[in-house]
Amino acid sequence: MEPSITLTVADLYQHCDLASLDFTDTSELAPLPPGLGQERALEAIDLGVNVPHRGYNLYLMGSGGLGKHTLIKGVLEQHRRESPAPDDWCYVADFNNPQRPYALRLPPGRGRHLRADLCQLVEDLLNAVPAAFQGEEYLRRAEEIQREFKSREEDAATAIGHQAKERGIALLHTPTGYTLAPMREGHILAPEDFNALPEEEREHIGEVIEELREALQQTLSQVPLWQKEMRGRFKILNQETMEGTVTALMGQLAADYADLPAVHDYLAAARKDMIEHGDLFRQGDGEEGRAPRPDDPPFTRYRVNLLVDNAELRGAPVVHEDNPSYLNLIGRIEHIAHQGTLSTDFTLIKAGALHRANGGYLILDALRLLANPFAWDALKRVLRAGEIRIESLKRVLSLAGTTSLEPEPIPIEVKVILVGERLLYYLLDAYDPDFAQLFKVAADFAEEMPRLPGQDPIYARLVATLQRQERLLPLTPGGVARVIEQAARRVADRERLSMHVGGLLDLLRESDHLARRERLERIGEEQVEGAIAARRRRLGQLRERLHEEILRGTLLIDTKGSQLGQINGLSVIALGDHAFGTPTRISATARLGQGEVVDIQREIEQAGPIHSKGVLILAGYLGRRYARFQPLCLSASLVFEQTYGLVEGDSASVAELCALLSAIGDIPLKQALAITGSVNQHGEVQAIGGVNEKIEGFFDICQARGLTGEEGVIIPQANRKHLMLNKAVRAAVARGDFNVHAVAHVDQALELLTGQAAGLPDQDGLYPTDSINGQIQERLATFFAVRQQINRNREEDND
Repeated sequence: MEPSITLTVADLYQHCDLASLDFTDTSELAPLPPGLGQERALEAIDLGVNVPHRGYNLYLMGSGGLGKHTLIKGVLEQHRRESPAPDDWCYVADFNNPQRPYALRLPPGRGRHLRADLCQLVEDLLNAVPAAFQGEEYLRRAEEIQREFKSREEDAATAIGHQAKERGIALLHTPTGYTLAPMREGHILAPEDFNALPEEEREHIGEVIEELREALQQTLSQVPLWQKEMRGRFKILNQETMEGTVTALMGQLAADYADLPAVHDYLAAARKDMIEHGDLFRQGDGEEGRAPRPDDPPFTRYRVNLLVDNAELRGAPVVHEDNPSYLNLIGRIEHIAHQGTLSTDFTLIKAGALHRANGGYLILDALRLLANPFAWDALKRVLRAGEIRIESLKRVLSLAGTTSLEPEPIPIEVKVILVGERLLYYLLDAYDPDFAQLFKVAADFAEEMPRLPGQDPIYARLVATLQRQERLLPLTPGGVARVIEQAARRVADRERLSMHVGGLLDLLRESDHLARRERLERIGEEQVEGAIAARRRRLGQLRERLHEEILRGTLLIDTKGSQLGQINGLSVIALGDHAFGTPTRISATARLGQGEVVDIQREIEQAGPIHSKGVLILAGYLGRRYARFQPLCLSASLVFEQTYGLVEGDSASVAELCALLSAIGDIPLKQALAITGSVNQHGEVQAIGGVNEKIEGFFDICQARGLTGEEGVIIPQANRKHLMLNKAVRAAVARGDFNVHAVAHVDQALELLTGQAAGLPDQDGLYPTDSINGQIQERLATFFAVRQQINRNREEDND
């Protein structure tokens, strides 16, 4: 078996190589095009943007801070310039069905012209119509109609008057109408004279008057019909007058929009409605006694609701809706409160983000979209149907108790880009059957990029680009190198660099703040290091408290001497973007038993499934190595001391195995060493996460207690490429005060922890008695012999 490796300072850190760049500061470096390290995502974006078929919408997935929004906006900005501006959309009144407004589509810029033209037309009619009805031609024709019907009434009355006069009766025209009275010698009889006449004569006069009254009533019954006819004549006159006025004013307007059939049809309908409602334009007073204006309520029916105005747009629209609620997406119908009631009309229809993005691109945050009730279903409905239907939530939920507008749906052609986490993408793909059909393209953003030879100078150009974009102070070569090294530390891999642009920008801004506070002209390595240290201090209160309790003896961690069945494991505590390591005591006991290994954390349900799996692997390892030809006659228990929360992960399984073997073989373990790593059933040590934080966490404890050169950490050899340790650890290793060992097998770890040889088995599978494995093998053989003796004694007792 090969020995463990004690790492040198060169193994603990990968310094940045900027030898190929000769620059004083980042202001001299060429800017870098967007998309560094995101070639895979750019290919997906190119596919989604350029495929014109339905369903090829995009989902940009990756953790926050990767620059997804910035990259997609940059790509779309280039694409939109190459595309024509989409059409304008307007809503206008349907004069036959006011509850269903028409949607008009016009070339970009002509929507606002139509709105202005209709407003000007109403204003012109308000001036022209009263003038037309006061004109000589209209007054002459109106007077002729009135004279004709007045003459007809007078002629009829005259004819009755002649008949009455011939029979000695007078027809009198009073303010209240017509009346009949007896006459003698051309004079109307007074009541007393009439009463003095003989009764027979009075009865005769009465009969004559009754006959004439019936004739008069029959003649006067024609008057309402004549008046109706007169009103009809006046209506025709008014319509002819209105038609002449409206036609004269709309002639040029109709010609201007003759190339747009839908608009031309609307203007024809508006012309007809204006002629039929000419009285609106003849009223002398508007609201509050003033002259009527085009924006008065009676003329709302002739307005144009310019829903989407693309007059000043150059290319396709790119819309980012930060609050993708139901109403913000599909639009809404507003209401006005007036005298305790709510009213609405088509001019109160407001556009949503989908309307504004029609013909272009709509960017939405996936989590915010799903967090808004009904918004996700509304978006899917629009993408499936290919049209935007504005409906109130009450109507959607079948809760509407009053009538409302039903605007004509607007056809839509849009690319929707959702931006969200990977987990959310896979959840939607698994549980929403519509998702895969509507979002066929996934752009998976890389979290990191390979740190190949020559890659550091390219990353330096990325730093320079961000520095210019944020208008920060330029960075010196030392400052750039420290930023790149921190990018490798962020992904915990010396061979890779973080693509987390958000974190990189935060570091640059905070370094810029320190440089400006010191009145410097450039950001140097000291300012970058200071920003990193300041962030660690801001978020390090819990780490300091835990380490303080270890140093005070509240949490028991030994760093000197040797102990039986006790070892220092290493764990990582992650709090958001901040993580730190801390040692944890792991203890084990072993005794005669039936071959079970008890995980106390699992027994009390304080262990996660991965941790429990690791403990079961330990039992498999013991059986494979020590119980191939005899039963494993022991009982063992393992526990993480002084832990009061959930224990999860298998990164302590090597430590647990070493503690267990120590307890079985009565072999003390050095407490100056801490260990981390997972193990398989063959004893091979496997890589774990958080190796830098774990090493630094144990180092801080040892340094506080005083370094003697015995202290150190044992890590898996597979984690060597992940080491990017801080200056304090590297300096201690360089002085020989602290050690970092890398192992590939548990035997190598045991040799470091005990100072003894692990031993190699002979052809019979037996280990040397003075080796670690030999002592363990001997102890297990003793347990087996004791178990056999106990069984024999029981058999003798039973006999």
